[in-house]
Amino acid sequence: MDPRRLAAHRRLNQLHTAALLALLAALCSTLAWILGGPELALLALVAVAALYLFTPLASPRLALSLYRGQLLAPHQAPALYRVLETLAARAGLPRVPLLYYIPSRVVNAFATGGPWSSVIAVSEMTLRRLDERELIAVLAHEVGHIANDDLRVMAFADLVSRLTSLLSLIGQLLVLIALPLALLAGVEVPWAALLVLVFAPTLSALAQFALSRSREFEADRRAVELTGDAEGLARALARIERLQGSGWERLLAPHWRLPEPSLLRTHPSTEARIERLRALAAPSRPRLPTRPGGLHPPLSPAPAPRRSHLWGLWS
Repeated sequence: MDPRRLAAHRRLNQLHTAALLALLAALCSTLAWILGGPELALLALVAVAALYLFTPLASPRLALSLYRGQLLAPHQAPALYRVLETLAARAGLPRVPLLYYIPSRVVNAFATGGPWSSVIAVSEMTLRRLDERELIAVLAHEVGHIANDDLRVMAFADLVSRLTSLLSLIGQLLVLIALPLALLAGVEVPWAALLVLVFAPTLSALAQFALSRSREFEADRRAVELTGDAEGLARALARIERLQGSGWERLLAPHWRLPEPSLLRTHPSTEARIERLRALAAPSRPRLPTRPGGLHPPLSPAPAPRRSHLWGLWS
């Protein structure tokens, strides 16, 4: 594996993340300056710094309960846990993530929790439809999210975005009260400040989406670093893209859904991710401990999917 190429991708992703986090902090402090002057702006920056250092993470049990997640114990999926142990050791995690099974026909996998209490959840269709090489790559991607501390970074971004929206709402309410009086009294209206109050939440949300896309690219890079198998993850992404529509939709209306604008995506396009992965293609690292069929534990049939998840991946 070319360490210079991987290091260049890592630096680019880190720079992108730092710039987006700085943008979120700047938007929040600008709103605070408009509402209360430099003192409130300084207080907002202190609050943002405190949030970054002490961002609370939601309990994994909350997310898993929403999807009716079931714990897969090591004796139920020994081969999967051997893969996770190897990936966790290569990533330097303090403990091996627990593995949960989501009884759903939607193709998805996600990580939740912190480094000391991390969980990786994998849906039934992911376990059934991906081959061993692809499944290892997906698990490596989720381990990459945990190792990169993406869960805390995105939780921080969400809290700052919510704080920005709250300050914007307060400012807009104050403007609604004061603007008629200002117009009647002939006071000059600070239109630039009003535009910031109105559009700050939108800009904050766009920055949050961009940050999420950046962290996905970095998790892909980290997965390649852990497995040495860029093509395995590229194949997994391509297969998931093909499987995410329903059967009748793929057959009768494969282009029915409108493409989502890139600025509004929380994940990069599959084509962009595959292109980057194949630019990182390299000889494989030592083979992970698997055996034919060993990564596919016996599963109970999934219930019918809920209507809200019929059309694609979970976020």
